[in-house]
Amino acid sequence: MSVPYWRLSGFYFFYFATVGALIPYWSLYLKDSGFNPIEIGQLSALLIGTKIVAPNVWGWIADHTGKSLPIIRFASFFAAVLFAGFLFVQGYLEFALITLAFSFFWNAALPQFEAATLFHLKSEPHRYSQIRLWGSIGFIATVQAIGWLLDSQPIALLPVGITVLLVANWLVALIVPEAPRAAHHGQTPTRIIQILKKPAVAAFFVVGMLIHMAHTPYYVFYSIYLQHYHYSATLTGALWALGVVAEIVLFIYMKTLLKKFSLRAILMVSIVLAIGRWLMIGWGADCLGVLIFAQLLHAATFGSTHVAAIHLVHNYFGQQHQGKGQALYGSFCMGLGGMLGSLYSGYYWELLAPEFIYSASAIVCCLALLIAYLWVGREKT
Repeated sequence: MSVPYWRLSGFYFFYFATVGALIPYWSLYLKDSGFNPIEIGQLSALLIGTKIVAPNVWGWIADHTGKSLPIIRFASFFAAVLFAGFLFVQGYLEFALITLAFSFFWNAALPQFEAATLFHLKSEPHRYSQIRLWGSIGFIATVQAIGWLLDSQPIALLPVGITVLLVANWLVALIVPEAPRAAHHGQTPTRIIQILKKPAVAAFFVVGMLIHMAHTPYYVFYSIYLQHYHYSATLTGALWALGVVAEIVLFIYMKTLLKKFSLRAILMVSIVLAIGRWLMIGWGADCLGVLIFAQLLHAATFGSTHVAAIHLVHNYFGQQHQGKGQALYGSFCMGLGGMLGSLYSGYYWELLAPEFIYSASAIVCCLALLIAYLWVGREKT
């Protein structure tokens, strides 16, 4: 069975096109709706925090049924329907409830699609980055288009655009085929707790959680931060897009990098560059040149980190627990890490000033680097 390259790529395109509309601009929409930084941080924590529960529920179902695509289609449909509720609500409680409901389904889809993509690739997992780069292209297209539109149109239209993208994401999910999974007849099943007890695996999850915790002030407050320095919405969108352009270049050459360097080396270099990036954003926001250089580092701080993490999960959990492994990565690393980052940046954004929030992100990455050096990737993978 040949790899359905364009259908897999299409899902990533629209999923991350939605991310390109949601992550850079949702905090601006919340601010325009009258919410303060603490409330914005709390609502962002709810948006990310459901990753702690949702992916594990769907991952368990996917691994026990051997079917990922029905879950992805179901979750994508209800994500679109529920997000449309933002068109009709105003208060904090209503926003919180819809955020919880929408994100429970939206956060379920991607980990299962990552697993489905790797099942399609079978013995060619190095091709993952060639498919995933279309998600980055979707992000760029949306973040640039919306940034340009917001310089002339009210931000109140943002939920309409995101709803349309979510519907498109669901429609693409309907045409992606299920990948056949290898049978395990005659093999003694490995319990997932045995995998999680390994020091390298536990350390990997802690490192992933810290990395995502450090990224969250960027995802939640970067656009508000640039607005404080009087950057236009168009330029803000261009800076977001620049980071993802760098990520695309990285994805194009990732196959070569994976052949030349170990996952451990790629992960550790990426964390070192992340430390520098957060310090540059925190203390150099008044200089456009510094921000441009910092955005180019997104290729490492997200791009190569993400690819290394997806491959490490694939290696650690194998086919038998792949859905649960990707779900655990999504829930513990992205979910818990993102929720903690949203809360601390929201509560301390005005109290400590943005410079210190991004410095705290750099310190968190220093801790991640130490743990990665001591435990992650020393075994052959």
